[in-house]
Amino acid sequence: MVQRISVHGRTSASADTVYALLRDGASWPSWSPLGSFELVREGEGEPEGLGALRLFRTNGVRSYERIVALEPGRRFGYALEHGLPLRDYVAYVDLTPGDGGTGIHWHSTFTAKIPGTGWFYRWFLGAFIKRVVAGLVAATA
Repeated sequence: MVQRISVHGRTSASADTVYALLRDGASWPSWSPLGSFELVREGEGEPEGLGALRLFRTNGVRSYERIVALEPGRRFGYALEHGLPLRDYVAYVDLTPGDGGTGIHWHSTFTAKIPGTGWFYRWFLGAFIKRVVAGLVAATA
């Protein structure tokens, strides 16, 4: 069963400012609960371009994420390569400028590899992503 997570936030910063932080994997540990960052494989045309593989380590968990969408000032997307017992995990961060700031919509879909655990990962990752969005909002306020 496909699980869905959707988290919204709003910042007074421009969409370009928010997008710049999303593009810079090395900045994530400073504004999110992620522990550390490593660029494992460079992407097309630039280090963190399409196809780049980024590794985030948090409390002993390694999450390998491949960049799948780069639309400056509008959308950032990544797919989980491995690290969690999930299948087909993909997340997009959509940015909507307006009213003197930017709306942030971080949404993802996935299927649990272990039947019956989807609800748990939806709950756990939903809470984690709420913390990530709150950190992104605070970092750009």
